[in-house]
Amino acid sequence: LGFGMTTPATVAGKVFLIVYGLFGCAGTILFFNLFLERIISLLAFIMKACHERQLRRSGLLPPNFRRGPAMSGVGSLVGWKPSVYHVMLILGIFAITLSCCASAMYTAVEGWNYVDSLYYCFVTFSTIGFGDLVSSQNAAYQNQGLYRFGNFIFILMGVCCIYSLFNVISIVIKQVLNWVLKKFECRCCPKCHKSSARLGRRNAITPGARLRRHNISMDADGQYDSDTDGRRLSGEMISMRELTASNKVSLAILQKQLSETANGYPRNVCINTRQNGFSAGVGALAIMNNRLAETSDSR
Repeated sequence: LGFGMTTPATVAGKVFLIVYGLFGCAGTILFFNLFLERIISLLAFIMKACHERQLRRSGLLPPNFRRGPAMSGVGSLVGWKPSVYHVMLILGIFAITLSCCASAMYTAVEGWNYVDSLYYCFVTFSTIGFGDLVSSQNAAYQNQGLYRFGNFIFILMGVCCIYSLFNVISIVIKQVLNWVLKKFECRCCPKCHKSSARLGRRNAITPGARLRRHNISMDADGQYDSDTDGRRLSGEMISMRELTASNKVSLAILQKQLSETANGYPRNVCINTRQNGFSAGVGALAIMNNRLAETSDSR
């Protein structure tokens, strides 16, 4: 914490402090991270159980539902995660409660007022350690051993809780900053704004547009990437493979009609529609069949 009430006086003590602090601080950070992981897991388990109970009361989950196989629907708990804001709220309430309890103990034992005790709790739990207020500095206390044990427990739990709260708050700050940056993205850059406005106009060709477009790339099959909606801009080319893929149904119908006209008549057509064994059809074979029908009539 760095209160500075007890410091090494000899060279050997200072060297030992440097070596011990190097590994001791690293181990302490590891302990805080493990505590944060466990406390987040515990909060997630409790919040998931409360969420499941709420869904069961609202009728979205059956009464005999147990965690295990995935369920489809609104009440599915597969992949459910608690909100970071709820975790921050719970950690904040726990930190405030712990600080209030510790402040009550410091006020009764150290003789500080309650506001100074709260100030001492924050400075100590956040590891700032100004040293203007330090506990356990009097010559004698009533139940001194019990008080020091309680002081140790409060400081340990308080530092772990505030450390976890700071980490969650940092996540929230990052999300807020990303949201703000996304809102103001490219608004200060007229070039980007004009580029986005130009790309927003679909099927519009401007002079030199094909030279300025760098987002159209050709793959190994000779295909060109279209825009995100699947529709092509007017400056793009289309390959025969894409043409046949996009008109597969029409080509199948055309092939069926051509096959029927080549055989003489469609199988699902009534007899009245047949003229001299030929049908109308479509395409080059239909023209040939119509011509043959005319010649057969004339004969």
